[in-house]
Amino acid sequence: MLHDFAHEHQQVLLRQRNMFALASAGLAAALVVATGLAMTRAREVVLLPTLERPLTVSSAGVEADYLELVTRDVALMLLNRSPEGLDYWMETILDVADPAHRGRLKADLVKIVAEQRGSDVSQAFVITQMTVDPKGMTSEVSGKLKTFVGSQVIASDERRFRLSWTYRGLRLALAGFAQVSTDKDQKEAG
Repeated sequence: MLHDFAHEHQQVLLRQRNMFALASAGLAAALVVATGLAMTRAREVVLLPTLERPLTVSSAGVEADYLELVTRDVALMLLNRSPEGLDYWMETILDVADPAHRGRLKADLVKIVAEQRGSDVSQAFVITQMTVDPKGMTSEVSGKLKTFVGSQVIASDERRFRLSWTYRGLRLALAGFAQVSTDKDQKEAG
């Protein structure tokens, strides 16, 4: 009887060993396939003609160079507008907006569109200076903002704007923008 019990126990252990061996072989095969797929996967690098050096995007945070390039593009897109392209202008800005801030940004943009629609007023912005703060997720652009009625320049002022950003996953998104008072504005007001 002891012999039958020992034999049955050995058979159970043998089946368990065989199942573990089979599972190990299956996992090893899956690892080989996954490694092969990872090694043969195409690597994509986005090349932009305006970049001086390669940029990397990491989940660890935003690099100052990347924040500067995005700030430049968004600021120019945001501050250069004409009545003919207002709908496209607003949708393009909302495309780079953080979903959590999209409603507030859209409300601000709708006000601008309502004021400018049907007029001959356009504006153009030329950046003269930019600062970025990757830790604070803000950037500031300074420059000359020209306002046109038709083809006539009616105003040309130095202005500074602050853009705030969010970074989730690998996506940098616009959270807000505002004009910042300059020293000249404060002297004129005081």
